[in-house]
Amino acid sequence: MRPPKYFTPNEVSLHNTLGDLWVSYLGKVYDLTPLVNEFKGDVLLKPIIECAGKDISHWFDPKTKDILTHIDPLSGCMKYYTPRGRFVHVPPPCPRTDWTNDFGRPWWRDTQYEVGLLSVKTRWIRIINTLTSQEQGLEVCSEENLNEILQRYLHYNSHAASYTWKHNCVNLDMSKTLEENGIPDEDEDFYNRRMDRDLFSQSICLYFNDDLTEL
Repeated sequence: MRPPKYFTPNEVSLHNTLGDLWVSYLGKVYDLTPLVNEFKGDVLLKPIIECAGKDISHWFDPKTKDILTHIDPLSGCMKYYTPRGRFVHVPPPCPRTDWTNDFGRPWWRDTQYEVGLLSVKTRWIRIINTLTSQEQGLEVCSEENLNEILQRYLHYNSHAASYTWKHNCVNLDMSKTLEENGIPDEDEDFYNRRMDRDLFSQSICLYFNDDLTEL
């Protein structure tokens, strides 16, 4: 079984168009593009489109994983709480003949849209190629191991797997996270001390192994 893929909030925010619409909620990331295509032109898409690329956890009850509810002051009945307006798969406030509930699971309970997990904490690192002296700042998920971080770095160096990854001259275990490799997250310290993160973030040095492995 493949481990879940983690995404940064910034990565989710890039998917903010009708043709590529992601949201995150309750710690997971969802690609709702198929839903948007299915209901194209429907006014009930409006609240979802307005939140494209954003986290919508505040729409949900974290205990039930369902949309928040409230007591309707007019009817005295419990109904979904949708302050941005009713959206796809939310029943109308009053019975209507033009609304059917034969769609099965509502989209927020349908795992087909799930693409990964939202990182609880992201951090910045500097990756230094000792062969070329090139340095690259990289935002990564704290939950990712070094092999997964390597996949991110391939965008800047397609031969990244041809290098030995080290921190303070110690070989890194590519199956472990940064913290597990003894590389602490100091972002909070930088913020409190008003230090430049780009200059002082933890660095990983890459040493060329004299082969040209491409992933």
